[in-house]
Amino acid sequence: MTYLFFTRFSIRNLGKAFPQKKTIFICMAFFYLPQFYAQSNDTIVLNFNEYLGYVKKFHPIAKQAELTLQIGQANLMKARGGFDPKIEVDHDRKKFKSTEYYEQLNAAFKIPTWYGIELKANFEQNEGEYLNPQNNVPEDGLYSAGISASLGQGLFINQRMADLKKAKFFREQSIADREILVNQILYDASLAYFNWLQAYTEVKTYEQFLENATIRYNGVVRSVENGDKAEIDATESKITVKNRALGLEQAKVKLMKAALDLSSYLWLGDNLPVEIQENVIPDANIEESIDQTLEISGLPLIDFVLENHPKLKSLNLKYSGLEVDKRLKANKLLPKIDVQYNFLTENPDLGNSYITNNYKGGFNIAFPLFLRKERGDLKLAKFKLQDLQFEIDNEKINIQNKILAIYRELESFETQNMLIEEIVADNNTMLEAEERKFSYGESSIFLINTREKNFIDSQLKAIELQNKFLKAKAKLFNSLSRDLENL
Repeated sequence: MTYLFFTRFSIRNLGKAFPQKKTIFICMAFFYLPQFYAQSNDTIVLNFNEYLGYVKKFHPIAKQAELTLQIGQANLMKARGGFDPKIEVDHDRKKFKSTEYYEQLNAAFKIPTWYGIELKANFEQNEGEYLNPQNNVPEDGLYSAGISASLGQGLFINQRMADLKKAKFFREQSIADREILVNQILYDASLAYFNWLQAYTEVKTYEQFLENATIRYNGVVRSVENGDKAEIDATESKITVKNRALGLEQAKVKLMKAALDLSSYLWLGDNLPVEIQENVIPDANIEESIDQTLEISGLPLIDFVLENHPKLKSLNLKYSGLEVDKRLKANKLLPKIDVQYNFLTENPDLGNSYITNNYKGGFNIAFPLFLRKERGDLKLAKFKLQDLQFEIDNEKINIQNKILAIYRELESFETQNMLIEEIVADNNTMLEAEERKFSYGESSIFLINTREKNFIDSQLKAIELQNKFLKAKAKLFNSLSRDLENL
């Protein structure tokens, strides 16, 4: 029966839009959705745990959250590219009217290192009638090996070092941001499920009371025909039936809207949306498993560690990245002192050919007189850090107070649930007593309707209270910003 349901759904929803993929999708539905279980021959229960599992695995927003991890890894790879070895080849040649003015070849192999130091090996071969004398080299070329370094700006931190450090922080931050994104979509999907459950329960409640009102109306009609009741009693009973039918129709509209809202969170592989059918119902026993599903069972307030919250982790990692920026801006206040030294040789195979008498070296020094740009950049970096610190302090208080309020709210719901259970039971007792008095001719349809209305109102309040209780559980899950590892 379960598989027939999914096949029927696939043809109905995607047959027109994707006629060429009809058979393929039926097979996919058979593979992906075997874990809904049948409650009866006509209904299929959509378990809350399985529902969130499909949301986390197939919803586009959940997939989008996974991209943040890949983006973080890609940024890290890009930053590491700043330390990749490089091969450079420069070749210039000029020939005019059969005269070889010059031909210059310069090939280099460079290895950037962590601290503003670069290792370099070079081969140079030049010839020509009008070659610049400083470019004269031996006939077989000239080899060099040396080092260049920044002794001021760029020694302990430079742009590529800063980019790599920030990329590492960003990768860790993307993990925390992913948890927040996945948590939010699971929270929104949970609220949709709870609203669907509330609407479904209200429909069942109205169906039951419509059936009761119909049975009572038929009994009153027979009593009127037998002369035991007045015609006005039948009219009043008829009004009650219509009111119950009206309430049922309104509840069905609410259920339809809730089911469509729920369907917006249900997807299958290849970005195929799913629409909930009328024979799919929510799990009425959700309270028994919601703590395990949302992984909030056994989490007393005293065990909550504020620093482990993903939002604070993300902000702290962002702060660390800004600190790297501040260090880089402070380093710009130092003078630029770039030095280089290269050993020269004609015979690179001979180790003793590299002697200090044969070298090419130099240095470059630059220092702005007022440093207004550099000092301005440093101040801006400090202001950004201060601004973010204010945000972190504010977020800590907000998270702490929000979680504390939810724990207090959940404690209150325990008392509210006991009270509403007693109210519903007492109203049921009053209704049953009034019906017995009516059967003895000691009451009236008006009193029975009044008692039944109170009973209906108390049951609807109980349903609403259950919805608020479940949403409070979901708010706790959302406030902790946790990902569900067991889905």
